[in-house]
Amino acid sequence: MTHTPGPNSVCVYCGSRPGTDPAYMKDAETLGKGLADAGLRLVYGAGDVGLMGSVARAAQAAGGETFGVIPQHLVAWEVGKTDLTTYVVTETMHERKKVMFMNCDAVVVLPGGAGSLDELFEVLTWRQLGLHEKPVFIVNTNGYWNPLMQLVNHVIDQGFADASLLDYLTPVADAAETLAGLKAHFC
Repeated sequence: MTHTPGPNSVCVYCGSRPGTDPAYMKDAETLGKGLADAGLRLVYGAGDVGLMGSVARAAQAAGGETFGVIPQHLVAWEVGKTDLTTYVVTETMHERKKVMFMNCDAVVVLPGGAGSLDELFEVLTWRQLGLHEKPVFIVNTNGYWNPLMQLVNHVIDQGFADASLLDYLTPVADAAETLAGLKAHFC
């Protein structure tokens, strides 16, 4: 599978729930609007719930392109957002992740749960193995990902990864800092 021609694209991994801190939703909205304003296409999990729905609705409201990918078994659960620029339904979660990643130029991870962690660790592992060089931004809204970064450091300290693993992640404080990093990367 090859990258779809068009604007630079950013894959956003994030929760299908809103979380407990209103700042999570605010960052999702800021990111969606900012991607559209920068002419960057949003690639995401095609849900219309939680942070996923917020980032997509904000991108759409700002006139941005949206590329959503959802497996058939989650269409009802995550409320598949069919009014996207591109809406793809896959058979499996593995296919979903592959299509999302192959259609992006950078990855952004907003707060999320097990699914977001799965997606993050898959692209982090691929980067560690030299399979891609796409930047991976970790949006650490109000310190949400601090325990994750502590875990990554623990893995390194215990000898299960080289310190270079940290070079493959770019922690940022919020959506505004993420957008600045994306603009610097694409310019």
